[in-house]
Amino acid sequence: MRITQNKVVELDYVLRVGGEVVDQSDPDEPLAYLHGHNNIIPGLERALEGKSVGDSFQVTVPPEEGYGERDEENVQILPREDFEDDVEVGASYFAQSEDGSITPLTVVEVLPEGVKVDFNPPLAGETLDFQVTVRTIRDATPEELERGHVDGDEFEDEE
Repeated sequence: MRITQNKVVELDYVLRVGGEVVDQSDPDEPLAYLHGHNNIIPGLERALEGKSVGDSFQVTVPPEEGYGERDEENVQILPREDFEDDVEVGASYFAQSEDGSITPLTVVEVLPEGVKVDFNPPLAGETLDFQVTVRTIRDATPEELERGHVDGDEFEDEE
């Protein structure tokens, strides 16, 4: 079976940025995702298209196919009262916009007049180097297709 639209894929990966490992799957818990539903970054999903169980490869994903370029307009100062008393640089929070959507942010600096935050994804602007091994592939269930994603504990091994 090959990776195509609506397949559920389990894979092992190591993500490096500038040669440094910044993320990796747990050996006992591979990443499971629904292919073709924007569950993973576009450059990695494109590289996985057509692969089979056991395929192992390296792919370099540029920022525009990963988390996008950094946008300095996404760095803002928010009112101090929007945060807990013990807000720390590097802490992550979630902000709710007027339309109800949730956006993650990272505290960059605590200032007397407010809190400087960054709404850019942490890996925005970075070139991502992945080492990937495809472990399993199966057809998605109707429920997974309806939801548009897979829950990790619903995976049954098939090849």
